[in-house]
Amino acid sequence: MSSTSTETPRRVSHARDFTRPGFYVKLVLMMLVNAFGLYGIMASFGQEKWALLAFLAVTLVVVDFVYFSKRAIPAKYLLPGLIFLILFQVYVMANTAYVAFTNYGDGHNDAKGPAITQIMKTADRRVEGTSTFPVTVLDRNGEIAFAIVEDGEPRIGDAETPLESAGNAVVDGERVVEVPGADVLNLGQIQQRQKEVLDLRVSMTDDPNDGWLRTDNATMAFVAKSLLTYDAQADTFTNQDGKVFHADGERGLFVAEDGSTLTPGWKVVVGFENFQRMFTDSRLSGPFMSSLVWTFAFAILSVLTTFALGLILAVVFNDPRVKGRTFYRAMFILPYAFPGFLAALVWRGLLNRDFGFINQVLLGGVDVNWLGDGNLAKLSIILVNLWLGFPYMFLVTTGALQSIPGELTEAAVVDGAGPLRRFFSITLPLLLVSVAPLLISSFAFNFNNFSLIFMLTGGGPNYPGTPAPIGETDILISMVYAIAFEGGNKQYGLAAAMSITIFFVVGLVSWLGFRQTRKLEEIM
Repeated sequence: MSSTSTETPRRVSHARDFTRPGFYVKLVLMMLVNAFGLYGIMASFGQEKWALLAFLAVTLVVVDFVYFSKRAIPAKYLLPGLIFLILFQVYVMANTAYVAFTNYGDGHNDAKGPAITQIMKTADRRVEGTSTFPVTVLDRNGEIAFAIVEDGEPRIGDAETPLESAGNAVVDGERVVEVPGADVLNLGQIQQRQKEVLDLRVSMTDDPNDGWLRTDNATMAFVAKSLLTYDAQADTFTNQDGKVFHADGERGLFVAEDGSTLTPGWKVVVGFENFQRMFTDSRLSGPFMSSLVWTFAFAILSVLTTFALGLILAVVFNDPRVKGRTFYRAMFILPYAFPGFLAALVWRGLLNRDFGFINQVLLGGVDVNWLGDGNLAKLSIILVNLWLGFPYMFLVTTGALQSIPGELTEAAVVDGAGPLRRFFSITLPLLLVSVAPLLISSFAFNFNNFSLIFMLTGGGPNYPGTPAPIGETDILISMVYAIAFEGGNKQYGLAAAMSITIFFVVGLVSWLGFRQTRKLEEIM
């Protein structure tokens, strides 16, 4: 009897699930999640991205279990955030750490196999005696592709995919005129993307020794082969003069005995080489140490100046004797309400040497190179950041001041303490208990305040002879950006190594800072 009475409510509960609209909404959402998940798994399988495939498979199983289970109620709320944490934090950090130990960058962007193919394609010539084909230039999902008719069969390929049969293509005579899922480019579109079209090499087969299809006029295509011969067994390239290039696995390059190399290379693990370069490469070590010192100085001075000005204004306008306090407080918030990058651009114009408002109007036409001189540029950055940062400190300290009990100040007045003594002995210590964590977070923010440096000075004025456009006002994070994206040779591995260094420096400073804030809590 007891067993029957227990099972009946369960059956009723399950029956009610099918009558609730929320169940069908959840069912539709889970169908969409599973559909996208399965699509991602199949795409990962096709591209042989096994790590992504495993992550998607495990995630899909966990999501289905959690959202179709009646027991995992807390997980229903935690799982979305956990997935986003893994994607946007854990994965990014792990990938950055991996890249830091590789030679990833220009000339070392891919694995060894694609590098071999690219080396052969960059040293090619037309094969005598081969036929030419009327070629149709296509756009497939933003990528240029070629379509030809060979032995009466339409074939299509692009930079990543060798020529393959396309039975659904429409052929008119000896030319492909339509391909489902692709756009046929007209003459004007081809001219706009001329470099992409002329640089494209479409492999005839999976074997690079069979040559590839290319064009020099976008109407006819021909078969080309490399001037280099690759020996897969010996892992060497040989050119027409007989020079042999051996694979150097430590550097990710094919190197000849005379030191000449073939490009591109391939991505390999280089250990701590990138970290060593920061301190041993004379072109980098000097600017790196200068940027490190300036980064600390900028972060510390930014926190001190904005906190000092914000605190002074908060103390003044916290006094009930000041009339119009509400209006003035609203005015002080305006710099904080204005987008920071736009404010930096406005200040860049105001500080312009030739036509800036400060030189031409306020200083009567004097020639002050605010952003071109290293020391003046650093001073300008500190002052502009003071303008941008003091409203935040003003808000924080105003709230903290209003939370300090008035009885403490009244007791100090009774004991005969003056205004300065009351401020430094009562107000400031109690204030620091509340705002010290915010000061630490402000330090971490300014330590990586990329937008201000980039928009105001661009890191300049630049140091001469550096492998990337690194300047005197570059902080570490803007230096990382310059090395990764702005130099003639993009060095992602070195930039990733610097990013890890920044991470540990900020983490160490924050940890030490929070340890010190515990002493302030004893005041309470």
